[in-house]
Amino acid sequence: MAPDALTPLGGTPEDREKAPALIQKLDYQSTIQNYLAAVRYLKTHPVSTGKVGAVSFCWGGAMANQVAVHSPDVLAVVPYYGRQPAPEDVAKIKASLLLQYAGVDEAINKGIPAYEEALKKASVDYKIYMYEGAQHAFNNDTSPTRYNKEAAQLAWQRTISFLKEKLKK
Repeated sequence: MAPDALTPLGGTPEDREKAPALIQKLDYQSTIQNYLAAVRYLKTHPVSTGKVGAVSFCWGGAMANQVAVHSPDVLAVVPYYGRQPAPEDVAKIKASLLLQYAGVDEAINKGIPAYEEALKKASVDYKIYMYEGAQHAFNNDTSPTRYNKEAAQLAWQRTISFLKEKLKK
């Protein structure tokens, strides 16, 4: 399932350059609640095993971190270069995390030390990978200036292995 957070504003625009301005107009708490509703839906869907994971990128990576904070029903979360939750919220995380970060991403990476300290303090199951030399959005193959094929492939392999490990038990 791929929920479109911009649905309340007409959906993701075809011109992706317009998306950041729309994201700024979203009600943050309502957006989180919409993602939590998606987790509940997936957990109880008739063809579901009841095991739910989340993978998301950039702004969506930050939302994936928020799903981890706010949903006891999500079991595995993989935020790619997503802004971290507040350290005081980390103890609420019950999911296993696979954190994927770009080495060249100063704005996002400045929050990693506090996040990692809070994860350790709360005994959250997590793995963190830093892809040195890769830029923010390194997995976006539609952006030739940012796309890093080697980092993207390795991160995706790790993502699939992690999800299989955490959701197929």
